[in-house]
Amino acid sequence: MSGKWSDLAPRVASGVVMAVVGLSAVWAGGWWFIALIAVACGLMLWELARMIAPNAGAALFQTGMLGFVSTVLAAMAPVFYALPVLLAACLVGVSLLKKDNVRFVIYCASILFAGYGFIALREDLGAIWMLWLVLLVVATDVAGYFAGRIIGGPKFWPRYSPKKTWSGAVAGWVAAALVSAVFVFYTNMWSGIIIMSILLSFSSQIGDIAQSALKRRTGVKDSSAIIPGHGGVFDRFDGMIGASLCLIVLRLFIELTPAIQ
Repeated sequence: MSGKWSDLAPRVASGVVMAVVGLSAVWAGGWWFIALIAVACGLMLWELARMIAPNAGAALFQTGMLGFVSTVLAAMAPVFYALPVLLAACLVGVSLLKKDNVRFVIYCASILFAGYGFIALREDLGAIWMLWLVLLVVATDVAGYFAGRIIGGPKFWPRYSPKKTWSGAVAGWVAAALVSAVFVFYTNMWSGIIIMSILLSFSSQIGDIAQSALKRRTGVKDSSAIIPGHGGVFDRFDGMIGASLCLIVLRLFIELTPAIQ
């Protein structure tokens, strides 16, 4: 297999492993899920730090540990204290790296708040809602990947993400709506999530583009090489970050209830 499909095999293999680990943690909930999110946040902050300040030495590892610890502490703390904990972590990270402070704080806060949003969603509304969000983002990514390569066409935002096309973006929205329709049909989830899913799908694409913009700014192809076929953890979960942040805002205005089958 060569050309534009050359990365498909490692992507699929890595995707299967991530799916098994991720879905198991989602279903188990509790500290299993918190640990998974904390590890992911720690790895993403380490990758963020090495993109922004590749010569920072020990500060890179310290920034990664900061992401892990702050996520765990925020999950343990009352909601009122979670915000200061996560913001403090961003400021400590700045003091460690001493480079590109504004950009680091923006991306660091996005990662940590998205991670906290996942934990809150799983604890407040249960596994089905968390599974819905994960599958929505995965469907967006997969549909966009295949539609972009098969259909092609005009670029979505070539300045920051030259590979993304409008055909892939629209295919992602449709796939997200279909995933939500399945959940509505088989559970008592609110039917309005079918419309809401399109906004979340778009937000996941913006998260992907925002991370692509950072990579172009820092001159790297991937955030790291931890995941074969996908690059780094940040490369794989950038869409989840965008969707989680959007859902955090939506939950301020829309009351969602736990779903049952």
